[in-house]
Amino acid sequence: MRNNVKLYSLSTCSHCRATKRLLDECTVQYEFTDVDLLDGDERDTILEDIRKLNPRCSFPTIIIGKTVIVGYREAEIKNALGID
Repeated sequence: MRNNVKLYSLSTCSHCRATKRLLDECTVQYEFTDVDLLDGDERDTILEDIRKLNPRCSFPTIIIGKTVIVGYREAEIKNALGID
């Protein structure tokens, strides 16, 4: 399970918190960015990157290797991680 995992989330989003909890329970190392806590150019740049992966720019947006998952979708996340 050597996937590169990146999570774009909002600090106030229950689905984002559930995604972080799931990744923690699966003992997956991941990077996350709470987009709502960013300011100015940094926030604009991250939102532009997210729109390339997820045109609706909704959260959470999870990147596992080359797979992009939008929303808290436990089965899809586990499948992308190679967890049964």
